[in-house]
Amino acid sequence: MPGTISSPAVPGDPQPVHLRPTTALAPRVLLPGDPGRALALAQVVLGDDRRMFNHHRGLWGYTGTAHDGAPLTIQSTGMGGPSAAIVLEELAALGVRRAVRVGTAEALDAALAPGDLVAAAAVLAADGTSRALGGPERAELDAALTGALAGAVRHTGLVVSSDLVYAVDAAPARAWRAAGALARDLETAALAAVAARHGIAFGSVVAIVLDAAGTRLDDERATAAGEAAGEAGAAALTAAG
Repeated sequence: MPGTISSPAVPGDPQPVHLRPTTALAPRVLLPGDPGRALALAQVVLGDDRRMFNHHRGLWGYTGTAHDGAPLTIQSTGMGGPSAAIVLEELAALGVRRAVRVGTAEALDAALAPGDLVAAAAVLAADGTSRALGGPERAELDAALTGALAGAVRHTGLVVSSDLVYAVDAAPARAWRAAGALARDLETAALAAVAARHGIAFGSVVAIVLDAAGTRLDDERATAAGEAAGEAGAAALTAAG
């Protein structure tokens, strides 16, 4: 498949262990967390030539031709920063050049409704993985990808990544809101830190599945929101060149 990469591009990078590619990697990748969402997105944004890229450890991935006629890989990262960092580290060893996280998030801003999409212009690191990797407290994401995402969604701004889904202390959320964060996820900061280490252009768009009042999308609407995030991410990869 033209434009695909199948061998490590950076000397000294570790060979993949957790990913075991069964077809070529495209230079650009969408990174959903959920393996099921990776499958759903493959059916929406890839052509009939799509093939499974990885199934090892349940981290489903697919490579095929996107709507713009160029190859695209969709690779699930699993849940949380540590898993996401492993996946992108191994994709970096295989030579990925551009990546967009397409995931879900909890709203911090009360103006966000369930199903809204948020493009992350920057990420506030409140997680352990990105800090262990030497990432900054606040990281700006790739300007070209962010600009392309901003043109496809209604909300763009700061997001925050943390380690806990079921936090018991409300104080951090108040501090994140005060800092201007619109939403909270688990993976964007870790992925941004790995991307920075390897010179990968990185963007992130998340669908709000839980609003600030605690209203959660049902499964059907959450699936639709995830697909919308994936389509926005694919379009951004095309627009950003």
